Amino acid sequence: MNKSDLIERMASDADISKAAAERALESFTTAVQTTLKKGGTVALVGFGSWSVTKRAARVGRNPKTGEALKIKARKAPKFTPGKAFKDALN
Repeated sequence: MNKSDLIERMASDADISKAAAERALESFTTAVQTTLKKGGTVALVGFGSWSVTKRAARVGRNPKTGEALKIKARKAPKFTPGKAFKDALN
C-alpha cells in the first residue's frame, strides 16, 4: 500500500473526501515529525510508539573497494509496535 492507496482507504472508511483524508494524513505525519524533532515520543495505545534513537559514529566499509569509511553519529526514528498491533498480525 502506498500513500495514495492509504488516502483512498482512509477516505472510504471515514466517509470523507480524498482531499480531507490527505490533509489528515499530512497533519498526522507532520505532528509526528515535529514531536520527534523536539526529542519527544508519540504513542498510540494499541498501535505503537515512535521515538528517536541515537546512533554512534562508526567505521564502515565500502562494499566495492573494501575501503574504510567514517560514518557520522546521527539520530534515527524508531517505531515500536504495540501489543494489540502485534496480536492482530498473528
